Amino acid sequence: MDTKTEQPIQAVVLPEEPVYLTELQKKSRVSAIFTVIFSGFALLSDGYQVGVLSLINVCFTKIYGDSFTSEMSTRIGNSLFVGCIIGQISFGFICDRLGRKVGLMITTLLVILGAALCAGAYGAHGSVEGLFWALTIYRGILGVGVGGEYPCSSASASEAADEVMPGRRGMLFVFVTNFVIDSGFVISALFPLILGVAGCSYEVIWRTSFAFGVLPPLSVLYFRLKMSNSEIYKKNAIKKQVPYLLIVRRYWKYLVGTGGSWFFYNFISYPLGIFAGTILDQALGSDATFVEIAEWSLLLNCFYLPGSISGALVSDRLGRKKTMATGFLVQGILGIFMGIFYKRLLDIFPLFVVLYGIFMAMGEFGPGDMLGLVSAEIYPTAIRGTAYGWSAAIGKLGAFVGTSVFKPAIASFGHGDVKLGQGRVFILGSCLALLGAVFTWFLIPDYSKKALGEEDEDFKKYLLENGFDLSNFGGEDVPVIDEEKAPAYVAEKEELKA
Repeated sequence: MDTKTEQPIQAVVLPEEPVYLTELQKKSRVSAIFTVIFSGFALLSDGYQVGVLSLINVCFTKIYGDSFTSEMSTRIGNSLFVGCIIGQISFGFICDRLGRKVGLMITTLLVILGAALCAGAYGAHGSVEGLFWALTIYRGILGVGVGGEYPCSSASASEAADEVMPGRRGMLFVFVTNFVIDSGFVISALFPLILGVAGCSYEVIWRTSFAFGVLPPLSVLYFRLKMSNSEIYKKNAIKKQVPYLLIVRRYWKYLVGTGGSWFFYNFISYPLGIFAGTILDQALGSDATFVEIAEWSLLLNCFYLPGSISGALVSDRLGRKKTMATGFLVQGILGIFMGIFYKRLLDIFPLFVVLYGIFMAMGEFGPGDMLGLVSAEIYPTAIRGTAYGWSAAIGKLGAFVGTSVFKPAIASFGHGDVKLGQGRVFILGSCLALLGAVFTWFLIPDYSKKALGEEDEDFKKYLLENGFDLSNFGGEDVPVIDEEKAPAYVAEKEELKA
């Protein structure tokens, strides 16, 4: 019997730059990198357009006085959220059925249009009330585009991030989505502050501030036109007959978790963000100038960034669930403390602003960073945009409700004492943060270590078991490796997977 000497197994190391990739695949990878970058950048408008209203409200109050009523202020703020809800639901569906690129192009144009209309808003015959109603309508149009950005950008960014940096998908996703949104909040205080320091009139400040929101989506329009849908989308899109009943049966618990947690988070963060300028104005006193209010607002908004960055850095190591629950928990405990000692803290105003900033930063560290990430990865590719859109829409409903009840709640809880009412509102919001931690822990799975394709395969098995025709899958042809030209590359990739 012949015997053979066993040879030691040589370790196979893939080259840093895969030499076997075809030109088509290289182009696909470059496209994925550009998709990651430009999917999220237009979200700068979301943070900016929401945040800038805080100082624009201050301008309106100083220009129009009592004519700018609390009801009108709330109506203008909420019109964006109503538009967002419509955009999130509709474009979640569109980006799943027609493609990520189609959705991104339409939302980009809507954001540009809405921001431009807001900047040029005018009431018939100079009517102040007409101006405010025009802004309400235009902010609604803007909201549809901003809301559509959420599912389109996030679904596209998560899929591209999984191709570019699968081991650190969470960090990369957060940096191109929520970090960009938070940067928009910072710019929303910085830009009006610069105009104020330059001595611009209040009308120039608010109109120019709205107009500035046109630039982020306009700057990515060309690049989005050149983008392509991700490979995972091309492979796993459902062409027709989407089995929504089976989908709800499988994912209802996840939808309750992501939607409910998002509702609580936005109920807290948006009112306290939008009305921060008003809170600071009242705390500083009637003698405070616009520049002083803007300076404190800028400092407050800057706390968003370290919160967002730290959440991004720990998300892949600590895990999505633990990161989000920790953020909710710390935010809840700190907020209750602030609410109890609210009046005393106002007497030490710099300390109040720092604690307020840490309170908002912990929201970004946890739910702010993780909700979008979780909603973009726990659902299969075929319904990623739709499920994300519904989750985010429920969240925006929380923002709508929160901003609607914010001022009435202050009046009701304070019994005429504004500061007492604000302190009790902090306690209410903090209790919801604690409830958000409970929702996170029991209703949201942690897919930190799973590739997006794993859930796609599990989803297909589930549908097959329930009699769904899998031939409906696959929206476009996917470029593949030519195995005859690159057999070694294919073998090495399979070995590494095993």
